[in-house]
Amino acid sequence: MTSDDHAPDPLHETATQLRLATFRLARRLRSVRAVDSRNSAMSDAQLAVLAALRAHGRHSLTALAERERVTAPTMSALVTGLEEQGYAVRIPDGQDRRRVHVEITEAGDAVVVETFERRTALLMAEITELGLTPAELRTLHEASGLMRKLAEL
Repeated sequence: MTSDDHAPDPLHETATQLRLATFRLARRLRSVRAVDSRNSAMSDAQLAVLAALRAHGRHSLTALAERERVTAPTMSALVTGLEEQGYAVRIPDGQDRRRVHVEITEAGDAVVVETFERRTALLMAEITELGLTPAELRTLHEASGLMRKLAEL
């Protein structure tokens, strides 16, 4: 057995540290939103659906479920909740009556925009509090691009 057998695996160590940091940061970010989850039925999953609709436009329920990696029945339930709150609407397909599309409403768009703005402001405040050097800020910016690639797999 060599001393290298006990050396930490850089990939494993990086993945572990990234997982821990991402989990803690995501938990803090999820606590900040335009709609108070204690007084509303808005869930993290519903906010993710609204964000997808805002970013990518109208989707069929099936396509939206695939994009968000949930089952069609789960997506249908999420969309029903969003409809009840006035954040999304179902639109029948013009050629196929069995098919419906989901579209974000102005109210839904406003919730996404305000939530994103609040979350960005939180991150800006926390980054400022850290007092990062310009080089560290550039490194963080570069790392965010890599994290986005991972998130989009």
